[in-house]
Amino acid sequence: MSAIILFTVTIAAIAGWWLSQQRLAAKPWLEQGVDVDVRGERGSSVPTAKIGLGVFLAVVGSLFALLISAYSMRNSMVDWRELPLPRLLWFNTGVLVISSVALQWAYMAARRDDIDGLIVGLLIGGASAMTFLAGQLLVWQQLKAAGYFVASNPANSFFYLITAVHGLHLMGGLVALGRTTAKVWRGAPMMQMRLSVELCAIYWHFLLLVWLILLGLLTGWTDNFIDICRQLLT
Repeated sequence: MSAIILFTVTIAAIAGWWLSQQRLAAKPWLEQGVDVDVRGERGSSVPTAKIGLGVFLAVVGSLFALLISAYSMRNSMVDWRELPLPRLLWFNTGVLVISSVALQWAYMAARRDDIDGLIVGLLIGGASAMTFLAGQLLVWQQLKAAGYFVASNPANSFFYLITAVHGLHLMGGLVALGRTTAKVWRGAPMMQMRLSVELCAIYWHFLLLVWLILLGLLTGWTDNFIDICRQLLT
């Protein structure tokens, strides 16, 4: 239960910070010296795509919160037997960090109108994400080779379920990233691509955060962190 609270608080804090940066309460038509066409895209301080992504991430965050809650309640039962986590998971985590950093680099390049940096960032981000997914499949193969099958134990089932759900969301992001990269490669105007690249970067940062929390849950670090926080507060 502590893990679900930590996850919810973390997601809520980041969502609140992100929304505060989007000037949702801004009234550009009241600002002096600004010529705004209320019928055009400039009339909205936040693009519709950003709001849609925010809603989608809230739904996805709720899904992972439910998975974490179920995991936290189930692992206290007597038939729960922890499975050893392959070291490859740490390599995969590092690759996902690189992917997120590359997408942020691509977004910064787009803001500078640096087409070469944008393409490099998108390609590295996409290649790293695919490497992460391939690494996760290798982790599954290693566990199966060691006799840790999906139906052997509840701990096994949850591990496969959690990593599969996260991987599916990353695959969905790769589809959007691939379309964005194709448009950039065809020479689409930089002004039109900035928002798409920014949305991809936000989504990647979100999935990285979720994975780090899930990894902390699977390794038991989340509970240790919460215990340390409780000791500091008491």
